Amino acid sequence: MTQDAPAATGTARSRTVVIAEDETLIRMDLAEMLTEEGFRVVGEAGDGARAIELAEQHKPDLVILDVKMPVLDGIAAAEAIAEKRIAPVVILTAFSQRDLVERARDAGAMAYLVKPFSKADLLPAIEMAVSRFAELSMLEAEVADLTERLETRKAVDRAKGVLQKQLNLSEPEAFRWIQKTAMDLRLSMRQVADGVVEHGPMSAGD
Repeated sequence: MTQDAPAATGTARSRTVVIAEDETLIRMDLAEMLTEEGFRVVGEAGDGARAIELAEQHKPDLVILDVKMPVLDGIAAAEAIAEKRIAPVVILTAFSQRDLVERARDAGAMAYLVKPFSKADLLPAIEMAVSRFAELSMLEAEVADLTERLETRKAVDRAKGVLQKQLNLSEPEAFRWIQKTAMDLRLSMRQVADGVVEHGPMSAGD
């Protein structure tokens, strides 16, 4: 699946999205917000099992899942969708469920939103999820071994944190910095990331 440019009015093709939320009013509000921002809602579900079916059927650009749903909860659904690399997943969670965020991330969710949320909260979470999903795809293309891939992802995440702090970069910019430096120096992203963590960004860029 190819990643499109960020959705905006006038883009060549709207991003497609599947929504799973068992509270009908929240689901309708979410669909309306997304449509207003140029997204195309191709499937809506009230439980996690149906969400997986719709994701497999439509191969959307994004899946948004509530944590607490009948039949199959959002974390289990996120894990199934992430395993098949269908699309980036954004998890919806109530403030009281923040302890579930780490479980959701471990299951493969790329970003999360705490309810109640506004459109101003929604769009950055989507961009974060799409960006992280693209990063993961690039790492998988570079590293075939699953264990090494996990270690590489951890190293890259640590290096992104250093770059964000020291160079005042956003998370996507930090990843692009690592990627470009690796290409320029003909090193793996893991090697560049380890260098950034151990010695700082200047050593890797020199």
